[in-house]
Amino acid sequence: MTDHWAMSLRTHDADLFESSRGRLEAIAYRLLGSVGDAEDAVQDTYLRWHAADRERIETPAAWLTKVLTNICLNQLTSARVRRETYVGQWLPEPVLDGDRILGPADTFEQRESFSMAMLTLMERLSPNERVVYVLREAFGYAHREIAEILDITESNCQQIHRRAKQHLAVERSRTEIDAATARKIVEEFLAAALSGDTEPLIRLLADDAVSMADGGGKVHARRTPIIGAMDIAKYLRALFQPSDAKRALVGGSPAFYAVVVNGGPAVLAEVDEQVIGVFCLDATPDGLASIHIQVNPDKLQRIARQWAATGPHHPLAANW
Repeated sequence: MTDHWAMSLRTHDADLFESSRGRLEAIAYRLLGSVGDAEDAVQDTYLRWHAADRERIETPAAWLTKVLTNICLNQLTSARVRRETYVGQWLPEPVLDGDRILGPADTFEQRESFSMAMLTLMERLSPNERVVYVLREAFGYAHREIAEILDITESNCQQIHRRAKQHLAVERSRTEIDAATARKIVEEFLAAALSGDTEPLIRLLADDAVSMADGGGKVHARRTPIIGAMDIAKYLRALFQPSDAKRALVGGSPAFYAVVVNGGPAVLAEVDEQVIGVFCLDATPDGLASIHIQVNPDKLQRIARQWAATGPHHPLAANW
């Protein structure tokens, strides 16, 4: 009976954690911008849960969130140091729509919180600001609950939230995009990029658009942002201009697909069933406000697995 009771207790504790895993992963991904780091943080949380005196834990969900948040805070602090030596521009890891790590997507605030544009913007926040913003905007935590997680006062939490929103404030309004609209945006972008001319691209871009690329020092990518429609259009025209040298560089002739990544339109480039790049397009009423180009192979592993599991796919352009 004792062995059976102990096993039942362990099963119950494991079930309690598993019931929170999806939420914990979604919080960690928004906080860290990396699937691998988020999964590591959740696993570390599980190990602490396993080692804890669980009879003294009154509210498991709150305890797990607090532990996870503290682990992520430590990672965010150390990440700032690591990114000082990162080769080129650091960008978040893209994931296909429907991935459970994106978490809740019922409200505009929840969807915006995992968009590539917002994940990139949140890099400018302090660790505490990022925690408060994510828990409040994406998961609806009360200031009192967040204050308890961070061991601060409720009024301090409110002040941090206000600062975070000020730091993230942008004048242009975001556009809600359905799958059909996302595909149309990608089709127009690809047609313009492959046209060999800058004018079609300039018409699609906002005047103050920004383009950023992340190669992580492992794949050639521009190391500084490009600002302004004209300069971005010239860069993209050259980038999409086919040549034998470029085919040799990427290992063949890429095919381009329309996908939805982090809730927004994106171009996925594939060579011989290997994902080599993802272009995330931030669409606004003024045009494409930003383009986030992820070519770091370490940050394409999860989306490559997802992509392979959902085939077959039909490219918008091939034989490049």
